[in-house]
Amino acid sequence: MSKPERFRTGVMDLGLHSRITPDLTLRVHRWTANAAQADSLFIPDHLTGLLPSSIWAPEHVGAARLIPRIDAHYDPWTALGYVAAQNTLRRLRLGVGVTDAGRRNPAVTAQSAASLHLLSRGRAILGIGPGERENNEPYGVNWQSPVARFEEAMATIRLLWDSNGTPVSRDSAYFPLHKAVFEIPPYRGTRPEIWIGAHGPRMLRAVGRYADAWFPAYPQPAAEYGRRLDQVRAAASDVGRDPLALTPAVMLFVITGLGHAQIEEAVESVAARACALCAPAELWERHGAQHPLGATFSGIQDLLPQLLDRDTVLSYVEKVTSAMVRDCCVVGTPSEIRDQVAVWRDHGLRYAVLANVSSFHPNLARGLAANLPFLRAVRMLNAL
Repeated sequence: MSKPERFRTGVMDLGLHSRITPDLTLRVHRWTANAAQADSLFIPDHLTGLLPSSIWAPEHVGAARLIPRIDAHYDPWTALGYVAAQNTLRRLRLGVGVTDAGRRNPAVTAQSAASLHLLSRGRAILGIGPGERENNEPYGVNWQSPVARFEEAMATIRLLWDSNGTPVSRDSAYFPLHKAVFEIPPYRGTRPEIWIGAHGPRMLRAVGRYADAWFPAYPQPAAEYGRRLDQVRAAASDVGRDPLALTPAVMLFVITGLGHAQIEEAVESVAARACALCAPAELWERHGAQHPLGATFSGIQDLLPQLLDRDTVLSYVEKVTSAMVRDCCVVGTPSEIRDQVAVWRDHGLRYAVLANVSSFHPNLARGLAANLPFLRAVRMLNAL
């Protein structure tokens, strides 16, 4: 059996178009990841943002002065290729967190990931999952059976990567192959690591079967993370894989600042409270409330934020308490963040990818000032 991994960190850049220079956030987060001695830089694969654009305005969010459009997401593979060309200081690993299995044909995903892996000299991470409704249904992608599509996509990617240029065929209801050729070679015998974003029982079994890392993002208590990790490892054992060779990872939203007063201001902001709309109904129930989108709402996977107008969002966030925000995000000073993530470590976590959403603060200067304590928090976590 493999030994447990040392604790490592990554930094998530949201890949958004900005004022001043188009790569402003990419520069900031690449510098932060290097200065904090993080292992990786991740970029999500979104066509639209997680928050309703109707409330993304300077009157609510200071960062809207620098990032005027919350839905202006860059293509992650293009952005990571750009970063790879400048990735010379510490040679960060570069990951997509995460791409859709249905919106992108898996053969194209296999090509993109293998290309980045070669051009970055073995630094690519393919984060992948079934996707979210907001990035599929509005663009004409069939949103029925996303998990079945995911399983077929994973089988297709593995088959192409293992084909060694030999034409391969595969029957599939979603992604059939007919004498398909895949010739991009591995980098020194390796393919990109596969990090799967999974939450439900069927997806957790798929992690055990296909993944190099489990990479969930939805809010869940640390103890629940540990229980699901046990399911992932059991699934890996069932197919003859070493369960401890699979990296237990997670993506966490972080809110910090220069002191508790500024942190609390960010927690009470409209944008931070709107994060609770991305949470499943179960999180609201833990706080004695019903999700405004329904008692069975599953969370970010089924959210369509572009349909929510400003007045509706503002009425919803009035129901969100600071405790609910803290349940969705990791909140506090650098040492408080370290202590909270240490609880996750005690339940098996070995790799935390952190997205700094302190810029949700209503004041731009205070949101920007939070970059320093965020850097300190990432550095502290490397010592867990």
